Amino acid sequence: MPPVAPDLQQNIIVTLYLLFSHNYEAIGFFMGLVISIVLAIYRPSRFTTFAFLGFAILLFSFEYDKHIIVGLREQTVRSLITMQPHYKVQKLVNLVISELLPVLFYVTGWAFLYLSVIYGARKIGKKK
Repeated sequence: MPPVAPDLQQNIIVTLYLLFSHNYEAIGFFMGLVISIVLAIYRPSRFTTFAFLGFAILLFSFEYDKHIIVGLREQTVRSLITMQPHYKVQKLVNLVISELLPVLFYVTGWAFLYLSVIYGARKIGKKK
């Protein structure tokens, strides 16, 4: 294997750093999702189900915020408003897609994780 040029080696390191710094939340949520799936397969319970749902919703919420909002908002506005402008409908679509749904996804994901902790603690408390 030929040696890697120093500038290419530095660019690879910078690329990996930027990839991680841009997606560290998604990587964490994905790792939690994988761990909860493994636990759900190994020993199914409400704890693992709620953890799975929480991490799945949080991962979707992250991707929704980063990549889906703009296209979905534009597509929805273009399909609803064709000939004449409807500013109230556009404002409502922007409010729901850009403001309400991200908060709903985020709160729901953390609520499921909170429920998983509660059920996990109750299960441990019953064993003692």
